[in-house]
Amino acid sequence: MLKALFESIYNCKTELDVDKLISVDFHLSKAENWFPIGQNESNFSIIENQQSNPIAALVEKVTNSIDAILMKKCIEAGLDPKAKNAPKSMDEAVELFFVDNKNWDLNSTRRKQAEDIQIIADGPTRQSSVIIYDNGEGQHPENFESTFLSLMRGNKNEIHFVQGKYNMGGSGAIVFCGKGYQLIASKRFDGLGKFGFTLVREHPLSKDELEIKKNTWYEYLKIDNNIPSFDTTKLDLKLLNREFTTGTVIKMYSYQMKGVSGFAQDLNQNLNEFLFKPVLPVFTIDTKERYPNNKVLETTVYGLQRRLEEEKDYVEDWFSEEYEDVLFGKMKVTCYLFKAKQDGKTVKETKADIQRRFFKNNMSTLFSMNGQVHGHYTSEFITRGLKYNLLKDYLLINVDCTKMKYEFRKDLFMASRDRLKNGAKAEELRDYLRKKLTKSKLDEINKRRKDSIGLESEDTSELIKSFAKNLSKDSDLFKLLQNTLKLEERAKEKPEKKQTLNRPAKEQVPFKPERFPSFFKLQHKANSPIPVPVGGEKTLRFETDVEDHYFDRTDNPGDLQVSILRVKRTDSNGGNEKGNTKEPGELLNIIKSSPDKGTIKITLNPDTDLRQGDEIEIQASLKGAGEDFFQEIVFLKIVDPEQKKEPAPEETESFDNIGLPELVKVSKEQWDEVEIKSGISMNYDTVLAPVASGDILEKIYINIDSNVFLNYRKKLKNEDQIIVAQKRYIAAVYFHSLFLYMITKKKNYRLSPSDNIEEEITVDTYISDVFDSYYSDFLLNFGMEQLMGSLED
Repeated sequence: MLKALFESIYNCKTELDVDKLISVDFHLSKAENWFPIGQNESNFSIIENQQSNPIAALVEKVTNSIDAILMKKCIEAGLDPKAKNAPKSMDEAVELFFVDNKNWDLNSTRRKQAEDIQIIADGPTRQSSVIIYDNGEGQHPENFESTFLSLMRGNKNEIHFVQGKYNMGGSGAIVFCGKGYQLIASKRFDGLGKFGFTLVREHPLSKDELEIKKNTWYEYLKIDNNIPSFDTTKLDLKLLNREFTTGTVIKMYSYQMKGVSGFAQDLNQNLNEFLFKPVLPVFTIDTKERYPNNKVLETTVYGLQRRLEEEKDYVEDWFSEEYEDVLFGKMKVTCYLFKAKQDGKTVKETKADIQRRFFKNNMSTLFSMNGQVHGHYTSEFITRGLKYNLLKDYLLINVDCTKMKYEFRKDLFMASRDRLKNGAKAEELRDYLRKKLTKSKLDEINKRRKDSIGLESEDTSELIKSFAKNLSKDSDLFKLLQNTLKLEERAKEKPEKKQTLNRPAKEQVPFKPERFPSFFKLQHKANSPIPVPVGGEKTLRFETDVEDHYFDRTDNPGDLQVSILRVKRTDSNGGNEKGNTKEPGELLNIIKSSPDKGTIKITLNPDTDLRQGDEIEIQASLKGAGEDFFQEIVFLKIVDPEQKKEPAPEETESFDNIGLPELVKVSKEQWDEVEIKSGISMNYDTVLAPVASGDILEKIYINIDSNVFLNYRKKLKNEDQIIVAQKRYIAAVYFHSLFLYMITKKKNYRLSPSDNIEEEITVDTYISDVFDSYYSDFLLNFGMEQLMGSLED
């Protein structure tokens, strides 16, 4: 009887089917068979206040499945998961329990492992239900209430190789099921005991309860005061390549995922964004019944990192920096730069394709733990924080927080593990990232994109002078123009730099990268200790022959370790301290950069605990093939602080002290150059492209072959009229775009599209969109005199 009840619930396609079943089934319709989750009728706020995104909530389910498989493997290996000899991290557990994990890059091996965690679609395409199966430890029916159906118990708090801690991951996804219907079924992995199941739902308030209760609650099914169960050895649950024997299966009915239709592609891409580098692969599976014409119905989720590494048509380059700092411990940041234009596609098509494939959830900077994304910044961090507006749509950053100090990390993320806290630690981290990334290779990339467009800019001084004649001298605009001219005059007054003799440049030897390094040595190694100033920093450069992505590739990645061997103090205590008394990050703040054409940089910044005269012996070890390591010993000496230069006044992002942006004319022949090198879309529909750095407008590209101007030019009769018209077009577009930009920035408007209020549109993008519509056409065809005349008529 109970087996038939389980099968009836499992075979329901939608929440409406479950509704109908409850109304006719004897056990399901009895109110006394339903009990509040966590034995708490106030559980509504706890469960509702978890993940704010249905994909993030689904990822929590996947995380629980990964935990369950690691727990099963640990127990099968004869280890107590809470014992000291159990793995201390998820990576360590994978290395210990999955001997073939190095072969997961092979499609067949990865697919076989992925069968242990399956996400399966069921029901109609517009009202999909989601089935999640794992071949993990499973639970006995009598343990359901202390595991699946508990809240805030902390069952896994003493187990270091799992992600979940508070037993809340099982409930966060309920809120995205239409009426909260969720079927949970499980059997312990040892095959002993019964197969148990229960149904979770949002409690339907009766008329009497509506008058006295402020909130409803979530509840689960028991029959005769027990979790329903029955004996079975196997069940056909329509899993991929197997029948259910042990483990856990969860079905969420009418799961609300806006914009997700097919599981094999849409859901797969979404999951990859939230699972940057999952420790175990996962299957996403759709069915022929739902998509009869779809050839791809089963795909593996193996993380965004691998996708980025394999998508050579999209990704131009990537690099990493690893930070070790007294503030937070250890952290690795990897930056991925996308191509501005793909072969056979326009810039607009390329940008849309990148957004669709890699930024479905508007996450430009990811904060991950054990490969799972715990929070993010939107592209706002790239434009406002880093001020790299040109890279806004082409840059993805992953911040790996796995090795951060617990004391810092606990104040960084919400317990729901899907967003950052708005607190002091989050602000400190944002400021740290901003300072370090703007000094990294990323700054060179941004400059290269800005400076690589070899177009001449117009001299705007005469244009400004003629325009300023008719302005009121008390206006803000007049002051801006006057200030611009003063800045230009000041620039002219600066003495020219003395010319130096041009020496013939050394011929660059082509760098031939190897998959593994064959050497590692310090450049310009001296016999005396290398001076490192108190309060300053020193960058050491090491030569090698390994490929640039050695530290960041998914298959056989390398590693660089820095350790302190000895510290010689000069204080009154005297003597030497051995390096193992303190971690390197407690004496030296360290930045390790990924290889760049044969050079690896290590930047050192002494902590306040070190004083002038102290000497430090450090060892840098680069991992080679197999068990090989290349080591370099470096001696450092802490010296006087560098003589501080008179600080230059900081640039404030105010429109009172800036000059006007450069005016750059672009013709049809130059469109390709602009698109390929900068990612700025140029075609007949484009009128202008403002380029800003943060809030400061630096250049305005004006397209002199836009449809707007070409259509207007057709009406003109001679060359003189065309010349005058082009000047008028350029001046009108330039000044109107500038005024709109200034007004919008001064008013501090926040711009976002109507369909995604979280996404922020920069002012330069907004201005470009305005002019690509009808505004520029209006400017050309209706001067002020004509406009006033039409009003009089």
